[in-house]
Amino acid sequence: MAQNYRNQYQYSREYYNNNTVRTGYRTKYPRSVQGYTQTPLRKPQRPQQIPNRIRRKKVSKKKFSFKIFIANTLLLSLLSLVGYFILPTGFNDITKPLFLGESNKEISFKAREILFPTSNYMYNDWYFGQRFLAGANTKNPKMSTFFTSKKMTALEDNLNTLIKQYPKIKPAIYVWDYDTGNYVDINGSKIYSAASIIKIPVLIQLFKKIEAGQINLFEKMELTDYYKASGSGYMQYYRTGSQYTLDALAKVMIQTSDNSATNMLIAKVGSIVGVNRAIRDWGLSNTHVENWLPDLEGTNYTTAKDLTTMLYNLDNPSFLSVSSREYIVDYMSKVKNNRLIHAGLGKDALFVHKTGDIGKMLGDAGIVYMPNNKKYSVVILAERPYNSSQGVQFIQQASKMIYDHMLTVK
Repeated sequence: MAQNYRNQYQYSREYYNNNTVRTGYRTKYPRSVQGYTQTPLRKPQRPQQIPNRIRRKKVSKKKFSFKIFIANTLLLSLLSLVGYFILPTGFNDITKPLFLGESNKEISFKAREILFPTSNYMYNDWYFGQRFLAGANTKNPKMSTFFTSKKMTALEDNLNTLIKQYPKIKPAIYVWDYDTGNYVDINGSKIYSAASIIKIPVLIQLFKKIEAGQINLFEKMELTDYYKASGSGYMQYYRTGSQYTLDALAKVMIQTSDNSATNMLIAKVGSIVGVNRAIRDWGLSNTHVENWLPDLEGTNYTTAKDLTTMLYNLDNPSFLSVSSREYIVDYMSKVKNNRLIHAGLGKDALFVHKTGDIGKMLGDAGIVYMPNNKKYSVVILAERPYNSSQGVQFIQQASKMIYDHMLTVK
């Protein structure tokens, strides 16, 4: 019985394999069916699998941000302005001529100006028509540096107490004793507008040029409208075309602080660039001439310590000749303005100095020759509210305090 079943099963498998076509997952049509055309077998298709659980992503709703809205609005407005005003001009003046091979003569640029955009207004030298910024000659300066011993602490404390009484005045004070080297330094290296005190380096450079034989003190210059300047001095009202010796110009530049005479002498010694080059050769790094006088904006600058160095080198025989020194001392001993440091000195003291005033800055710098044969240099620069009388009062009181202290020093 079992054998018959196995034979029957074997016969069924052979018949199935030989006489049927398997397509998909079930058998179709026996091969023996008349009219059946066998087709290629297709690859079985897997039934689509459906996950047991569908996970839905949570979509987070973005909250409205007012700051982002304002920022986007401003950015869109800026881009609109650029597109409306700048792009059409750039297209017509630059892009269009570039593609068409045309040139716009009204537009020009230099690679140096793009790489060094500050070269037009931050420079102190000129070489083959090119402006550049050069540093001070620190390796071999023409001026000697004054020696310092110790601070006059008692005097400095008294001056600081005085400064507290004038909260609106921001001063710089430098005092130096020629005998001992003792000094007072209050903001001595802080940069201040120089005002007319910038005329000291102009005067020094004038005599350096005379010593070099490049100019003569008694040669003449013609006053033109180009040199006439407002502010202090009367030469601005003199007749155009009149001529004056360099000696006469130097006198009025220092004694009456004439701005027109100063501009003429600056031009004579090599213009602004020539004065700046000389200042750097002297070894000074914080004094600079930026504009012609009167320079009411205060762009010409210096420090109390730089001015002390200049005053010290007036007596330096390796820097100035005896003849040059005599002329300079003569000019600076007859300054008409005696309302600042000079007002705080004793009646028998001699003061060789130069003042400066542009409203917001008031200053005085010079050498005091005392009746007891002592000598000291003093520089006081004071930033103040415009034309405030407190600046004058402060300088006078500080000067008297310094003079009284130096009388007690042996």
